[in-house]
Amino acid sequence: MSGLRIEYCGEWYDVDPETPFSVGREADLSIDENPYLHRHFLSLYQEQELWWIANVGNLLTATVTDASGTVQAWLAPGARLPIVFQKMHVMFSAGSTTYDFTVYADGNVYETSSVNLRQAGTTTMLPVTLTPSQRLLILSLAEGVLTERIPGRGTVPTSAEAAARLGWSMTRFNRKLDNVCDKLDKLGVAGLRGGPGKLATGRRARLVEYAVATHLVGVEDLPLLDAPRVEHESADGD
Repeated sequence: MSGLRIEYCGEWYDVDPETPFSVGREADLSIDENPYLHRHFLSLYQEQELWWIANVGNLLTATVTDASGTVQAWLAPGARLPIVFQKMHVMFSAGSTTYDFTVYADGNVYETSSVNLRQAGTTTMLPVTLTPSQRLLILSLAEGVLTERIPGRGTVPTSAEAAARLGWSMTRFNRKLDNVCDKLDKLGVAGLRGGPGKLATGRRARLVEYAVATHLVGVEDLPLLDAPRVEHESADGD
């Protein structure tokens, strides 16, 4: 049987094919003592010669991507996915903290290739086109995750903190957050809306998970946060 290993904060865990491996607050991989995190949130196990990752919680969700970031899935409570890539990233948020770990399998079932690689400074990532201010908004929310002091966990700021980082009013920040969430929702990104006409309460964390996991923004973009604002505003009408 193929093996499975997990890397979190520089520590490695071997998953026994005969025993499900749990991830959570009090689990085989104890992520954190964060009270917002389920005791048992994710489960990795082997069934019918395939490895699976399942969300066994009842509230939190996880973002799962392949190594390239071109294949992305949203793992809602009760859902499960086969682990079909040799390297897979898992991100999720509990309260204001976002966590990530990496899963390594012995071999691939599928392989991915990118036909539109993103270059630093551009505003296009596959079908997603961001305006300069939309990119700034996402960066202001993702900065703590992209520059995380503790590997595997970072903090998502409040809307007020992110708006202050950009020097924007709350009205402007919320309007642009609505716009970028609406744009991604129309492109099929799950978790940004709570229902018809209703934005999800955890949309900031979900936006960060998606943007970082799919390489929509990266560390190389962070200097934009401290660049002169005038040139960004003049190029942005949203």
